[in-house]
Amino acid sequence: MWQLDSPTLITTLTIIFSTIGIVIGCIVPAIMEGIAVKHALDGMSRQPDAANDLRTTLLISMALLESTAIYVLLVILVLIFANPLLDRFFV
Repeated sequence: MWQLDSPTLITTLTIIFSTIGIVIGCIVPAIMEGIAVKHALDGMSRQPDAANDLRTTLLISMALLESTAIYVLLVILVLIFANPLLDRFFV
């Protein structure tokens, strides 16, 4: 792999690091969403009167957490399909 020319090496390393980034960028928000749901359900079971407020807050927090994974996907897609390193260093 290290015998490759520079643009091919950068493309290969970009794909490898993009794979690692998308895995971490999707696992972390998924874990946080699970924790948020767990705490919301605990709060709803303790105080059923506040269930509507907790549900609204949960839905807003789930949307914010999911947008983090979408931003990671956006960055990874830019790195893979419009790699700025290739244009900057190998024109």
